[in-house]
Amino acid sequence: MSVQAISSFAAIRRQLHQIPEPGFQEFKTQRFLLDYFASLPQERIEVRTWRTGILVNVRGTNPQRRYGYRADMDGLPIAEDTGYDFRSTHPGFMHACGHDLHMSIGLGVLTHFAANPIRDDLTFIFQPAEEGPGGAKPMLEAEELRDWMPDEIFALHIAPEYPVGTIATKPGILFANTSELFIDLKGKGGHAAFPHNANDMVIAACQLVGQLQTVISRNVNPLDSAVITIGKIEGGTKQNIIAENARLEGTIRTLSAETMSLVKSRIEALVQGIEAGFGCRASIDYGSNYRQVFNEAKLTGEFMDWIRGTQQDRVQLIECTEAMTGEDFGYFLEDIPGFMFWLGVNTPYGLHHAKLEPDEAAIDVAIGLLSRFLTWKSEQPV
Repeated sequence: MSVQAISSFAAIRRQLHQIPEPGFQEFKTQRFLLDYFASLPQERIEVRTWRTGILVNVRGTNPQRRYGYRADMDGLPIAEDTGYDFRSTHPGFMHACGHDLHMSIGLGVLTHFAANPIRDDLTFIFQPAEEGPGGAKPMLEAEELRDWMPDEIFALHIAPEYPVGTIATKPGILFANTSELFIDLKGKGGHAAFPHNANDMVIAACQLVGQLQTVISRNVNPLDSAVITIGKIEGGTKQNIIAENARLEGTIRTLSAETMSLVKSRIEALVQGIEAGFGCRASIDYGSNYRQVFNEAKLTGEFMDWIRGTQQDRVQLIECTEAMTGEDFGYFLEDIPGFMFWLGVNTPYGLHHAKLEPDEAAIDVAIGLLSRFLTWKSEQPV
């Protein structure tokens, strides 16, 4: 089939958009994808499942290498506020990070090569739990992937701020190291009229939030980059009861592993100070930790040169700067040479926003680009 005939993949994206599911609970999404794979010519494809993820091998005509494409599958716990008539049917969940587009693009490329094989093998990795608790690392370690481990791997991520047709990437670090951050404080509750008989964890939590903002400004080199964001605070039970417990939830982003270690050590020191200063008990949980997305220089440069040299229709290449975004595709790039790139989707609302409405014309652009690039790659001498 022609890679230009992709209107059906925009329709598929809309179907996937309606069934966002949390990490490792992508049961409907997995079933939808498996049914789609069963509709393809079966001569060259083989399908394996891993938990709620899927691996698809497309056999080449005379394989000498194996190339991989990874698409993430999970949604986010966000109540959708778009104008779509195909909005999420799962209350409180939304594909607000573009994973519905990532999957649709993967399906388009896979469909093309199932009917138009190239010399080399292709592994399509539909990975669960990118948003948490993290599916890339355990999937890499899974027996199901062992025989189909790519020699090189690629992925994309939608970019709301770029016009459709824009491809943005760079050699080296593209996305930051990330870590979740959960801090629990436990003191002594009591009556609001008698604060001297209690130990208020709302006050302790507020003090800690302010102190955490000094970690970056006073401990990290100004020429480095790091972020601590506290996105959620819970404390207390009623307006006239002094809170016995409080919980802070946030994220840490750094551009180096060394800075991540420094930031965590400073957080731990501040939390110990809160314990001493407020006579409370505290615990820290870093939850999921994601490695930086580090694009292999040679392969990234080759991709960028190919776009420039072939003057791809409808595509404009820019070399971007690194972002503090997190992505567990970084685990794949630790083990397999490859790269990730941004795909422009031209929408005023950013990632993880309830109004995110990517321009579906980007699906056509990406399917065509990746199909041509992988065909070209396979024609190169090993």
